[in-house]
Amino acid sequence: MEKQFKVFVYEEGEPPVFHNGPCKSIYAMEGNFIYHMETTKFRTRDPDKAHVYFLPISVTAIVHFVYERESHDWHPMKKTVKDYVNLLAGKYSFWNRSLGADHFMLACHDWGPELSGAVPDLYKNSIRALCNANTSEGFKPSKDVSFPEILLPGGTMKGLLGGPSPSHRPILVFFAGGLHGPIRPILLEHWENKDDEVQVHKYLPKGVSYYDMLRKSKYCICPSGYEVASPRMVEALYTGCVPVLIKDHYVPPFSDVLNWKSFSVEIPVKDIPNMKNILTQISSRQYIRLQRRGQQVRRHFEVNLPPKRYDVFHMILHSVWLRRLNIRVHGVDES
Repeated sequence: MEKQFKVFVYEEGEPPVFHNGPCKSIYAMEGNFIYHMETTKFRTRDPDKAHVYFLPISVTAIVHFVYERESHDWHPMKKTVKDYVNLLAGKYSFWNRSLGADHFMLACHDWGPELSGAVPDLYKNSIRALCNANTSEGFKPSKDVSFPEILLPGGTMKGLLGGPSPSHRPILVFFAGGLHGPIRPILLEHWENKDDEVQVHKYLPKGVSYYDMLRKSKYCICPSGYEVASPRMVEALYTGCVPVLIKDHYVPPFSDVLNWKSFSVEIPVKDIPNMKNILTQISSRQYIRLQRRGQQVRRHFEVNLPPKRYDVFHMILHSVWLRRLNIRVHGVDES
């Protein structure tokens, strides 16, 4: 991939809705990826040399600048996406040649899948890189890319990485978060203030650091909210805590190449009442193996400025590259 892969970035569209995006919120990967995609060595200015074509749309920016919350009307947002694709299809031959199959978009906002539906070929054919990778909402692992939601409060990973060894983690399992979606109320009902080893909180006590709790815990619960995406998986990996995934219909990031069972634990929603038993049945040797493998794969979720080999930017591109290999485009040399 590093020697061959080339991406053409469409230059049409004006910031902030295009060619821009957030770099500090939970949707920070949108802005980070768009910025790095426009400066990377993988970019080509010659569309005839490109393997894929990137649509530099920020769904988060569309929601912020186009959506009027009082109206609850999605039409202007969808029209923005549709008009942009129609502009490119009318100016270039590449979209119509493949019906969008060798094009990709990236969205970390929860509404990314829905807005992609404004253009049927974008939804059905294009490679959609999504944080909200929910198979029950149309995510197709064979053509779409799951990538992680990453919260960067200061815009970088400074102060977010690292944690103590397993022997210095006195808490079995930790979660803190408000009622958001159908899973968390179940979690809080069964475990909030029920067991000192199972630290489940709607709100942390005053003066208690969220990141300190991650670093004190062996396992960190990563449940879905209203949507499947959450920064908690990456927060756990950053701090050396083993992620516990409680999500239905979710495709974990980069699961083409990463075996999530080797560094995380998945618990079905129906087994939340039995969560402590499930985790305590994992032997110390098994836990240490999970924790160490989590430390090894952490580099694939790191956000570097500039990007480094094997980090999250390169992993997203690698996932796009893998899906592009399965696409045949009429009139294009696939060698």
